[in-house]
Amino acid sequence: MTKDHDPTANGLTYADAGVDIDAGEALVEAIKPLAKSTRRPGAEASLGGFGALFDLKAAGYDDPLIVTTTDGVGTKLRIAIETGRHDGVGIDLVAMCVNDLLAQGAEPLMFLDYYATAKLEVDVARRVVAGIAEGCRQAGCALVGGETAEMPGMYEGGDYDLAGFSVGAVNRDGVLPRLDAQRAGDLIIGVGSSGPHSNGYSLIRKIVERSGLAWGADAPFAKDQSLAQALMTPTRIYVKSILPLMQAGKVSGGAHITGGGLIENPGRAIAPGLAARFDWDALPLPPLFDWLQREGGVSDHEMRRTFNCGVGFVLYASPDEAPGVVSALIEAGEDAVICGELAAA
Repeated sequence: MTKDHDPTANGLTYADAGVDIDAGEALVEAIKPLAKSTRRPGAEASLGGFGALFDLKAAGYDDPLIVTTTDGVGTKLRIAIETGRHDGVGIDLVAMCVNDLLAQGAEPLMFLDYYATAKLEVDVARRVVAGIAEGCRQAGCALVGGETAEMPGMYEGGDYDLAGFSVGAVNRDGVLPRLDAQRAGDLIIGVGSSGPHSNGYSLIRKIVERSGLAWGADAPFAKDQSLAQALMTPTRIYVKSILPLMQAGKVSGGAHITGGGLIENPGRAIAPGLAARFDWDALPLPPLFDWLQREGGVSDHEMRRTFNCGVGFVLYASPDEAPGVVSALIEAGEDAVICGELAAA
């Protein structure tokens, strides 16, 4: 074939279409040490294969059930993108998945992420993945892989989206909730949140817009923090403080307070015929939520079904066990309080 007829002479490359393979390879190399830092028994947490293996026997399980969860960060990412605060959203991603595993009494074992963007900015992606690795270390699970998708035409500018996938295990006799163990008069224990976590941010952004405050303005409800800094506080991960209590049989169930807030989530781990009766006086709104309510004119009911209102996780325990559970949580560094009881529905 002559040069004049060479079909590759003016041929296109993937880079011409907006996808930078070299940037993707650079990101993989940058995050390999991050993944390595999350190694745990049962998983090597190495990147590069087509799948990840986990040795349940090496992790100490003899009659395990596998539990899986998936979630994202939601429109909290909009604030991260607009303010350049990318370092904590990876913790949010892990937390939203592993705290769901915890509600089943499961130990998080493995985590995978999905990062999609219009044009891969290696430094931004590395900061996001560094947060994911930190979340995995807090949860005691291994970051074993993921997918980075550069998709021009699907996203604009510096926009990106995240999804997370976690795998956990629980021995068959440790699955929660134990509905047959729950009775009217059992107590509800509220475990404090670090803020809105990763829920309700579409309403939060609307309230901030109404307030007229810029993201860089001083937070009206916090000292020495900008509004963005306060609202971007990462989701609290409860695995290391709560899982030992679950494994010791101290609680009959628990609920991760996510979308649906304190109205919808508690009932997902309560036996038929029972319902959560909260003592709202025991749960005063933290300053951030108080400001959101006042600035947005949000009703109590709407607050409680949209936000965690300062309670990121609830546990159910008998009256005999509850005081010891609260003491153990406080000793582990949590804010915990008895805030209601289970009553006949």
